[in-house]
Formats: sequence, structure tokens, C-alpha cells
Amino acid sequence: MAKSRRLPCARNDRLYIPLMQPAANSLGISKKPADTRVVVAMSGGVDSSVTAALLAEEGYDVVGITLQLYDHGAAIERKGACCAGADIHDARMVAERIGIPHYVLDYESRFRDQVINEFADSYLRGETPIPCVRCNQTVKFQDLLATARDLGAEAMATGHYVRRVVAEGGAAELHRGVDPTKDQSYFLFATTQEQLDFLRFPLGHLDKARTRDEAKRLGLAVSDKPDSQDICFVPQGRYADVVAKLRPGAIDPGEIVHLDGTVLGTHEGIIHYTIGQRRGLGIGGRNGPDGADTSALYVVRLEPEARRVIVGPYEALARQSVPVGEVNWLTEPPTGEDGVQALVKLRSTQPPMPARINADTKGGAHITFDEPEYGVAAGQAAVFYDAETGSRVLGGGWILSGPESSSS
Repeated sequence: MAKSRRLPCARNDRLYIPLMQPAANSLGISKKPADTRVVVAMSGGVDSSVTAALLAEEGYDVVGITLQLYDHGAAIERKGACCAGADIHDARMVAERIGIPHYVLDYESRFRDQVINEFADSYLRGETPIPCVRCNQTVKFQDLLATARDLGAEAMATGHYVRRVVAEGGAAELHRGVDPTKDQSYFLFATTQEQLDFLRFPLGHLDKARTRDEAKRLGLAVSDKPDSQDICFVPQGRYADVVAKLRPGAIDPGEIVHLDGTVLGTHEGIIHYTIGQRRGLGIGGRNGPDGADTSALYVVRLEPEARRVIVGPYEALARQSVPVGEVNWLTEPPTGEDGVQALVKLRSTQPPMPARINADTKGGAHITFDEPEYGVAAGQAAVFYDAETGSRVLGGGWILSGPESSSS
């Protein structure tokens, strides 16, 4: 119901002029769409393009911004990766099609410092990084969001498949997208409450097929554009090549060693390996006394200082407990010894698994799974979801190196 407030009018103060406040628009802002400026992060892909087009169709004051994140001269013809020169061109063409202003911002130095260098250093530490999370955490939801505010925007929208749900009391919650095959909540666990209050995700209630249908209806040339597959600054998915160029010492050779101490072979840099890896070790299985292949071998640990890759049987990958750091909570952190029961994802492609989470006093947490998990890699993310529905993101953190806890 529209509110009015009483204004003094004449001495008897019996008259007042009602001041009508507009109802909240589709973005939850109490303004008409035409009076609501929204900055849309446009990557040149179909998702962000449809986001901008739908908002413009509703009559919002939409401003499109595309980030130039790295030197894309060599990548202009490369397909299947975001942020390349062709993608900037596509974003510009979409903006012209739907009639909104579009700007390209040079964020190369920020991206290099906050994402690419961290990516390389993480591999040197024997970790398996997720640069897309760091990009969302820093360049996009910190630097770009600040730029959106400077432009007078009241919200920033992206094409992520997640949902922003306003609960009773007005607090915004982050929920999984309705399409489980496209849900991107795992990559947005580091979004802070302040950022979530400003962000909007118009595609969270759609599946990818519906998004492409909308793109065709809106006449967008990117309607059939393939989804991004590679990390934008890693051509053809060759991570080791990028790390070796940035950190030449990353390709120093070393030994491949069994858990029992037997040296089984050599390698050309630990950056070529990740926890749980089985293929490409170049050492085959382990033969028993009778010459039979007793078991396949997996990477169970990386020792970067000694430049050693430690391998062992699948059972050696079991982890019942996992430490995490830099935890971002989107709810009140659990207190007390009991912690909180939740569902936890350790990889973007795996289903969340039941676990108990205990927060510590140093900004970290300790996860104890109901059943052991396998192939847990430092540098990946652990994302917490509510135990009842598995929909709401409670928070998450970065998996740390720690004792190789087993189920025993």
C-alpha cells in the first residue's frame, strides 16, 4: 500500500497532501523502471546479452559495461573463451541493437594483479586455483561494482544463473539457480552481503534453453553463440603454458614418489598435476610380487618445495575433514562446539554432500563430512548450502593444505 505523510497545512492542520511512493519495480527498487539506472556487466555472451535486453525491454535505464581484462590481440579468432576481442565486439553490437549506451573499461592491470598473478602463484604452492571466483570476488564485484555506483546506478545486473531471494525482514539471500545444470552459485560464494544487496541476477529463474529462446525473440545475433569453456586468459585450456611463462621455475623437474617412498619416475613440473589425477602420470599402475597390477595410482599430495608428486591408491585420497580459510558467511557464522549441519560442495560439478561446519576465530572453518570425500584439492572452493533444501548459499571458503585425513 502506498504511504503518505502528513504535512502542516493551515493553522488547524486538518489538511494534508498525500505523497505517493511508487511500488517496487521488478528489481525490488521503489522507482519506476525508467528512473532506475542499472549497469549490466556484458561479456559478449548470450547470458549477459539477454540480461541487458530484458531490462531494456522493461524500460530500465540500462548501461552496458564490458571489461577488457587482458591483451586479446592473439585471441580475437579464438572461440569458446570469454573476454576476447570478438566478445567485446559482440557486446557492442548487442548494445546497439537494444539501444543502450555501452562502454569498454580497461581493467588489464587490475586483472593481472588480482587474478592472473594469483593464479600462477597458487599453482606454485601446489594448489588447484579457480580464477573465475577470484575475478568475481575482486575485479567484477568489487572494482566494477564501485564503478557502477559512481555512474549513479542503483543496481548492477549480471547473467549468472543464481537467484537473489529477499527474505522476511528485507535481507537478500543467495540461492542456486533453478537449472541445476547451469547453476553458478559455487562461483559466487565470496559475494558479500553488501554486494548482494546491490546485485541482481535476472536469469536465475530460467534454464539455458529458455535464455536462448529469449535471445532469438529479442533478435540478438549471439543467440546461438557457444558457451565459454576455457578460462579467458588460458588459450585452449593449456594452464601449464601460462604458468610457465609467468613463473619459469614452475616447470623445474622432480620425482614422482609412491607413498611408501619408492621413486617411480620423474616429472617436468608439479604444475602439470592435481590431486586425484590418474591419467597422464606416465608411470602406469603398481605391480605386486607376482607381477599383477595391484591398483591404479592417483596423485594424493604435491610437495612444491621438494618438487615431488606423491602418488598412491585411490583409498589414500579419502578425506573426512577439510580445513578452509578466508570464509565468507552470508548468514551468521555458527558458534559453539556443535557448529552447523549443512551441505558442502568441493567442486562445481559435484552434488553437495552432508557435513558439519565449525567456524574458528581466525576467519576460517573446519568441515567434517558424514562420509569421506575423495580428491580434495587445496585452492579449490568449499561452498556451504542449507541442509534442508540445498538451495541457499550460507557461505564458503578456500580449501587449505592440511593433514591427509582418512576415513579410518
